[in-house]
Amino acid sequence: MFLKGLQDKFKVKSGLKYLQGEMEKPSKSVTREKGITSVGCIVDVDNFQKAEAFYELIDEFGLRPNAIKIIGYKREYDKNSPYAIQMFSDKDLGWKGQIENGYVLEFLGREYDMLVNYYEEDNLMMKLLSVRTPARLKVGLGAQDSKVNDLILNIPLNDFKLFKSELKKYLKVLNEI
Repeated sequence: MFLKGLQDKFKVKSGLKYLQGEMEKPSKSVTREKGITSVGCIVDVDNFQKAEAFYELIDEFGLRPNAIKIIGYKREYDKNSPYAIQMFSDKDLGWKGQIENGYVLEFLGREYDMLVNYYEEDNLMMKLLSVRTPARLKVGLGAQDSKVNDLILNIPLNDFKLFKSELKKYLKVLNEI
């Protein structure tokens, strides 16, 4: 038990070091045309339980039914319990900032036109996933690090309706929709 705790502490330290190094580098550009055709969403399910609400963006932006990919973060979850969306947790942290979860690998295997980082707290796992996800435009909430996101909306986490309308407004300004 003691060794497991020590190993977890070193994994966190290694993850923080990797994250800091990635944030120092210029972001990798994704060569996709303007316009939103695919959306990735990283959602803090501990603080926002209605993660399925992101499927409303399909109608809002006129996307294909499979254009949105949602992955949820929960501090601790039971892998045998059914969840409406795919999940990852702190237990999935590996060495050097790797996230050892099949759902995360599937999520990272796609390129997105827009990545929505829907979380407020400064969390290593969600930041690691945000930094590693290939997306042309990254959108986050007000309390997040500006090195992670291109567009930051200062909106409370639980007001999804306001988030949706503000996102649509800014995407029109940026000629994305």
